[in-house]
Amino acid sequence: MTGYNELKGAGQILVVEDDPVQRRLLKNAIERHGHVVHQAENGRIGLEMVKRDSGLFNVIVLDLMMPEMTGLEFLDALHEFGTQIPVIVQTGQGGIETVVQAMRAGAFDFVVKPVSPERIATSISNAMKLDQREVKARAGRRSRSGSVGFDDIVSASPAMLRVIDLAQRAAQSNIPVVLEGESGVGKELVARAIQSGGDRSNKPFVTVNCGAIPHNLVESILFGHEKGAFTGATERHIGKFMEADGGTIFLDEIGDLPLDVQVKLLRAVQQGEIETVGARTAHKVNVRLISATNKDLIEEVKNGHFREDLYYRLNVFPITIPALRKRKEDIPHLVRVFADRFSSEQKNGRRMTVNAGTLALLTAYDWPGNIRQLENAIFRAVVLAEGPELTEADFPQIAAQLPEYEVIDHLALVADNTGLNPEDGYGEDFRASMGEVHHRLSETSENAIASVNPAGDVRKLADVEEELIRFALKFYRGQMSQVARKLGIGRSTLYRKLKDYGIDPDNPQKDAA
Repeated sequence: MTGYNELKGAGQILVVEDDPVQRRLLKNAIERHGHVVHQAENGRIGLEMVKRDSGLFNVIVLDLMMPEMTGLEFLDALHEFGTQIPVIVQTGQGGIETVVQAMRAGAFDFVVKPVSPERIATSISNAMKLDQREVKARAGRRSRSGSVGFDDIVSASPAMLRVIDLAQRAAQSNIPVVLEGESGVGKELVARAIQSGGDRSNKPFVTVNCGAIPHNLVESILFGHEKGAFTGATERHIGKFMEADGGTIFLDEIGDLPLDVQVKLLRAVQQGEIETVGARTAHKVNVRLISATNKDLIEEVKNGHFREDLYYRLNVFPITIPALRKRKEDIPHLVRVFADRFSSEQKNGRRMTVNAGTLALLTAYDWPGNIRQLENAIFRAVVLAEGPELTEADFPQIAAQLPEYEVIDHLALVADNTGLNPEDGYGEDFRASMGEVHHRLSETSENAIASVNPAGDVRKLADVEEELIRFALKFYRGQMSQVARKLGIGRSTLYRKLKDYGIDPDNPQKDAA
């Protein structure tokens, strides 16, 4: 049985469950292992508790089927809020579709009611281990973040190399830059590289997530406030712009800024001065402004959600960062970089390897959360892995969304679209991955007809046609008219092909005598 000593200290566990009986049972089971339990009777209350005390909870235990806000809606809202708290989903509906939905929405683990105390304790133990190590890893990454340069951006994609080229040009001046792209594509990494490549490299780099600040605190956090400026302002507060004076301020999700705050931001950009809340005079500041957004700002302007004058002041040097699914050739190398880094940090310097089948699986997936999602997936896999190699079994959420038969054709398309060269490292990764998938498919699926051979090359058309005819004969039990009709050819053509390929129609898996 998993005990308190195994969990390395008490955790703060939030239980979100609408059934009072289930809440009480979970509370008793979890407290038995030394944890502190907080309770919410529905998803909306639970979400408010997380928003109010986001740093308090180590793990969330969430019921999937609740009124008002379902568990899946809660997970979506949690993702939008930006928290990384591991979530254990529990439900009475244990079908594969429910599992896939929960995992796709970001669940850490999945348990079926009634869950035993031992099972929930083990799941919390794993989640606690992940949460504690992720905090340490994030702290380590923050301590190194000031020295991020363009050499730290991993890419072999022409589109991403173009981004790096533009960012290097932007680094040579202090003009405002807007980084556009989906969440998780690496906008902050590019912003830090721009700072490191310019004349402010040794100055402050201050990050502000505009979407995560409560509306009534945005102005105070950005520009600061004087003592007594409003109820609760018991002391003077220096805002982010003053904190970044002389360096760079990175405004992430700038499209979420309230319109009234946009007016003050415009003044800061135009005149280089800010108005502290409660102050009688403006303060001069010298900052390099880099903004980021996952929205179409021009559409926001048209809809009246973003000031047009501010848009043109900020959008002097726009750079669009492509989604990870549009630069799949980067995935194998990113996987190895993350696996190498995290295993070095988490496994006492013992570096883990990644097999070809795992590379194939991860490359075939579209990664809607982009690099951030990939990085988190590798981190979790490394932390929880028991062996020296990462395998497909270490990525159950990805495997649940990408049936094995889909992987091979997807990889063939990627290789074609990205122009991978078999003589470079990325090409070898793809060849090994596709060869591995071909081997797996031949073992696990009688109905699969592979598009590439074990060497990773596209198969000859005649070989695929022959295999398809043999399969059709077997599938339709030698009924020649039906075989011809389903293949879309005439019977005379079918007989000719049987002769050309030496296929015995009575025993299609063997050659004709």
